[in-house]
Amino acid sequence: MLKIGCHLSVSKGFFEMGKQAVQINANTIQFFTRNPRGGAAKQIDEEDVEKFLKLAEENKIETLLAHAPYTLNACAADESIREFARDVMKDDLKRMEYFKGSLYNFHPGSHVKQGVDVGIEYIVEMLNEILKEEQSTTVLLETMAGKGTEIGRTFEEIKTIIDKVKLNSHLGVCLDTCHIFDGGYDIVNNLDGVIDEFDKIIGLDRLKAIHLNDSLNTLDSHKDRHAKIGEGNIGLESIERIINNPRLKNLPFFLETPNDLEGYAKEIKLLRDLYKE
Repeated sequence: MLKIGCHLSVSKGFFEMGKQAVQINANTIQFFTRNPRGGAAKQIDEEDVEKFLKLAEENKIETLLAHAPYTLNACAADESIREFARDVMKDDLKRMEYFKGSLYNFHPGSHVKQGVDVGIEYIVEMLNEILKEEQSTTVLLETMAGKGTEIGRTFEEIKTIIDKVKLNSHLGVCLDTCHIFDGGYDIVNNLDGVIDEFDKIIGLDRLKAIHLNDSLNTLDSHKDRHAKIGEGNIGLESIERIINNPRLKNLPFFLETPNDLEGYAKEIKLLRDLYKE
């Protein structure tokens, strides 16, 4: 069965978020751990969590993916911003233990003209400080489009981070289709070649999730603007090939397209119809 879901709001609680997933026929969910543009997180309501977990089990909702706020920049030039990133991720991973065996995704960050090597060292430093042997959550580095001074545009950059982290058994990758297309990887005309390259450099065992987005921009544009499924430059035929590729089709797919709940329901139905069991 296709593991497909979208980004849902947890502002009214996990149980309400779960009910929305059931409503749109999603069997996996992504959510922000806190305000994507802020820092404060709501206190965990254990009763709400228990109700959500029961609902998820009854409706076969698997693979919860938490997304760090956009304000988290582990490789900023400003030390206070790096400290904020450490504090947020540390707190998030503690909270994620309410949802055993889940995923936590973050953007590697922007080095802000310090250079990629310096930026990578800061990211590694944070991960080495935060990751704990006993945690059950896998932390995912997201592939980026390469706008500005973003780190993570190339598979090589992500591989370098992984290799330098001591507890890298707790690390994986979330591949964003819009980002890598905008970053220069031609998943429209050479999907298998891109997968081969990922496998050779990082290893497909590290690939834990896919952000399934079309792109408003063209290949190698480095602009990162998501489009609805089939309405961008990646296109429906290419997205159908992605969800049915033997090396990808069993992964969880998360929609981050510019949609409301009704729009997500339509995209989920479209993709389920295109999926070959």
